[in-house]
Amino acid sequence: MEIDRGLQDPQAEVSPETAASAPTTQTVRHIRVMGLGDLVLFYIVTGISLRWIATAAAAGPSSIVVWVMAWAAFYIPLALSVVELSSRYPKEGGLYVWSKRAFGDFAGFISAWTYWTSNLPYFPAILYFAASNALFIGGPRWQSLASNRLYFLGFSLLGLLLPTVLNVLGLNLGKWLNNVGAIGMWLPVTLVIALGLVSWHRFGSATHFTAVSLVPSFRLKDLLFWASLAFAFGGCEAASFMAEEIKEPRRNIPRALLAGGAVVTLLYILGTVFVLLAVPSRQVSEIQGLVQALAVTGRHLGVLWVIPVCALLISLSNLGASSAYLAATARLPFVAGIDRYLPPAFGRLHARYKTPDIAIWTQCIAGMLFIVLGQAGTSVKGAYDVLVSMGIITYFIPYLFVFAALIAVQREPAGADVIRVPGGKRVAIPLAAVGFATTSFAILLSVLPSADEPNKVLAVGKIVGLTAILIAVGFLLYRNGKARARRA
Repeated sequence: MEIDRGLQDPQAEVSPETAASAPTTQTVRHIRVMGLGDLVLFYIVTGISLRWIATAAAAGPSSIVVWVMAWAAFYIPLALSVVELSSRYPKEGGLYVWSKRAFGDFAGFISAWTYWTSNLPYFPAILYFAASNALFIGGPRWQSLASNRLYFLGFSLLGLLLPTVLNVLGLNLGKWLNNVGAIGMWLPVTLVIALGLVSWHRFGSATHFTAVSLVPSFRLKDLLFWASLAFAFGGCEAASFMAEEIKEPRRNIPRALLAGGAVVTLLYILGTVFVLLAVPSRQVSEIQGLVQALAVTGRHLGVLWVIPVCALLISLSNLGASSAYLAATARLPFVAGIDRYLPPAFGRLHARYKTPDIAIWTQCIAGMLFIVLGQAGTSVKGAYDVLVSMGIITYFIPYLFVFAALIAVQREPAGADVIRVPGGKRVAIPLAAVGFATTSFAILLSVLPSADEPNKVLAVGKIVGLTAILIAVGFLLYRNGKARARRA
């Protein structure tokens, strides 16, 4: 199939600047390997993170209301924006293409750049979570490794290397780790729900649910928690980065997104409820809360075998999530390489496997660097904590472009095969405005330092300053790419 290296629709008007800088069309052969079932599982594995269930349960019953608020104010606007934008422009690159079409070349590049870089701190976080839960597979004997730095470092590096190799060999291989990860996401939560129901029936609830306990607090600490739960609902845009490898993307992406989104939302809310039924919120660990709830109910009901089984599934689910995000976000430097904002090697496919191997390996190496940085000494670890806060901000910046793009494209006519936001323009614009406002609020909250930060002014300066530097680096890459294209 043919991909326009400027990523414009064939009938779209091209500006003189873009026409001058865009290289000629290149033929890129993609193998469409992801069907509807694969997509649903992909959205589950990228849309839910089991650590957020533990985090929500640790906050108490009011988190259930916050889940609903985050779903209504962030997830629904985002999901419907992705449905319409991916239907209008079913091309590889996702939000890169949408932002570029709505606001020009620079907007497309900077949205992709911030999204890609925001995922680098994600890998150590999710792989450390997997390593921590994997210790429950071996029971008490393995718990001696809980403070072993080499164990966490080795697990995380190998946990990133495995999906890298699979995705370089082809998405038809890499998708199986994604699918296994999706099963590992919902099966432990399903067991928590089932065992929680039995335990509740026999022994009662470990947490008291009252009208007062369900009311969210508006203290600063709790507002920061609100932003975290909005962050947990991100990810439904990820599959659109691989649109050229999806069977019937215009038809299957919206269907899979709605089905996967329903599963994700139910698992988050029901998982939180049933963890609280098993364990009082004050005793829930934010790292191991789900396995903790299974251990408590397993002991009560005499089914201790569920602990190592679920620990294995949770570890696999996080490996699957890292694989899914690695595969999806690696397409961003690939598409930017096609547009020549990055070195041409990023826009090439492997001669045999037809995968963007340079972009995938670059993502892997950068992720490994962050893993090593996170396991380094105290002073570097402090710098890493700032980078994580910066990563949260950069993760939300692309969503501002997504919501703004939905508003911008309403001025363009939609073809008969485009799936619109229900209600069309009259609903799409206010819906996107709600999503834009929620995202902006979450960004502002992420800038605020934690309550135990000794030098709050310095912490804010670091986060804002490093974010500005990151965007400046993206601007320099864009400008150099433009200059390189003009010289070509």
